Amino acid sequence: MAGRQRPTIKTVAARAGVGRTTVSRVINGSELVSEKARAAVLAAIAELNYVPNSVARGLVTSRTNSVALVIPESASRLGSEPYFSAVIRGVSTALAETRTQLQLVLVRDQAERDQLTESVAERRVDGVLLVSVHEHDPLPGLLEDMGLPTVLAGRRSPDESLSHVHSDNTGGAATAVSHLLARGRRTVATISGPLDMDVARSRLLGWRETLEKAGHEATDRLVASGDFTEEGGEAAMRSLVERVPGLDAVFVASDVMAAGALAELRRQGRRVPDDVAVVGFDDSIIARHSNPPLTTVRQPVEEIGSMIAHILLQEIGNPEEPRRHVTLPTELVVRESS
Repeated sequence: MAGRQRPTIKTVAARAGVGRTTVSRVINGSELVSEKARAAVLAAIAELNYVPNSVARGLVTSRTNSVALVIPESASRLGSEPYFSAVIRGVSTALAETRTQLQLVLVRDQAERDQLTESVAERRVDGVLLVSVHEHDPLPGLLEDMGLPTVLAGRRSPDESLSHVHSDNTGGAATAVSHLLARGRRTVATISGPLDMDVARSRLLGWRETLEKAGHEATDRLVASGDFTEEGGEAAMRSLVERVPGLDAVFVASDVMAAGALAELRRQGRRVPDDVAVVGFDDSIIARHSNPPLTTVRQPVEEIGSMIAHILLQEIGNPEEPRRHVTLPTELVVRESS
């Protein structure tokens, strides 16, 4: 707004209900601040879009030549999910062509979220790449409000405002289900991912629309929700078999969960694919080495990582760059599980 003055430490302190010394301590990362006061200051910084004067001066002359790759998941999931390592490889390859350094940031709790917000407020990075996006995660909106270039691998919803790159999740799921129907399967269940994620909702939509179009049942009794972990796939498969003992196929929304589903089917004496055909999603290394080798939907994960990095660099170089919404194609890879 014309004539609006840049917020100062005094403005932030007043909004947060603390003293200016407390604001300064938060900005400089001091531990001599209570968590309650820190949270109030960070909220005020975000609301006012405050940038410390020293940082603002630095922005005029230089950048940090550093970007953060933020993954709001546990370290155990980061290590067990091939998707994340593939994204990291793609990002690293793209940045290797530049002088930009990559910071890997895990955000597992509120304290780590606050720490990231401090880094953003101080402009210690030029931009953020955000992976594994949940619908109600406040982080993308917070980064957007603070004016930091941010690009997502995935999206919060089809109405996503930030630049993002994702696979054709609905189309990929439709291809998987069409393949199972072409194999003569009649009762096709699905194991979805967490339904607070657009990727899971989109793959569930592809399953449902394809079955309904073919005149097959696509009711909730054929759906079990997982969490993109092997243990989650096992539990979901167990629930489906108990509910629908006559099922003869299952589309699983990730290879990791499919590995759990295969283990549970073996435990229950169900032969794959003779009794139950299984199709996953990702075409990760898990698919090639499962027993039997897994039919799956290949998505170009490294390309997603490379593309989000290139888009972020473009937005850092030109803040007026139009935001981009990119959907990459998927491909069915047929193996022995179907």
